[in-house]
Amino acid sequence: MNDETILLAHGSGSRLSHELIEKNFLPSLSNPLLAKLDDSAVFELSGRLAFTTDSYVVSPIFFPGGDIGKLAVCGTINDLAMSGATPSYLSLSFIIEEGLTLGELKKVVSSVKTSAEESGVKIVTGDTKVVNRGSADKLFINTSGIGIISEGIDISGTNAKPGDKVILSGSIGDHGIAVMSQREGLKFSVPIQSDCAPLNKLVSQMLEASPQIHCMRDPTRGGLATTLNELARQSKIGIRIEEDKIPIHDGVRAACELLGFDPLYVANEGKLIAIVAPEDAEKILAKMKRNRYGAAASIIGEVTDEHKGKVIMRTRLGASRIVDMLSGELLPRIC
Repeated sequence: MNDETILLAHGSGSRLSHELIEKNFLPSLSNPLLAKLDDSAVFELSGRLAFTTDSYVVSPIFFPGGDIGKLAVCGTINDLAMSGATPSYLSLSFIIEEGLTLGELKKVVSSVKTSAEESGVKIVTGDTKVVNRGSADKLFINTSGIGIISEGIDISGTNAKPGDKVILSGSIGDHGIAVMSQREGLKFSVPIQSDCAPLNKLVSQMLEASPQIHCMRDPTRGGLATTLNELARQSKIGIRIEEDKIPIHDGVRAACELLGFDPLYVANEGKLIAIVAPEDAEKILAKMKRNRYGAAASIIGEVTDEHKGKVIMRTRLGASRIVDMLSGELLPRIC
């Protein structure tokens, strides 16, 4: 059964379409809202809402530490969490290439289930489409997510203030190097796995420590450097960081040196940057370190009113250099 492949007829709306959903999606993802199989999910929410949408085209669809299903759920959850929202409901649409095996599809759906359960969100609506062989590189996934923002939370890329501290939740570059090494068939003496993970519970614990989190962002495409530049430009401030405070796994550092990459620009899928009030930075950091996704968190710098719109890094040698925004595509199709 797992060796059977997706046919164009699975996207025709016929019996095969219904069987595809009933046998491969509902057993893993069913809940009272999804099980109705209506054209839209109907639910009640109150308060301020956060809404996000994203599409995932990672190649290959399976990589060390995850797959496109885990990536789609975690990526959408994290986008909501970066606004301080508690993720509630997700939509999930699969664009499937003819020829994908049912075994591969079930493996992806299983990852979706595991990630949704860990983060406490429900998949409440979705869709499947099948396209001709060669048109979608196995599988693309589109998502949307809705979350609720509690009173008193105001997190935005425009809120950074001089004196604020910059916190990074852990090591950088893991996801990009893991996907690239799988794609190119590279093997390193130290195994490298994607950091793909849902960060909503980590964020919730940070907000319990203090609501004085001014900005949050997950440094995905473009990595840490590009994300910090985005925040500096949005808030019209400068950011100064310390190279020796930025955690990087030895395997990632070695791979980047070998391949000529700068880990500051390599994508992450389970890390966050938080810019927080200076008086609460240590309290937030201590809370983060109690969570497995923030155990290696570090204060890596601060916000300044100098060199507005720019990021300056103090190197291990004591010199300073500008860390600019990524100008092109370092590693395409990593999410």
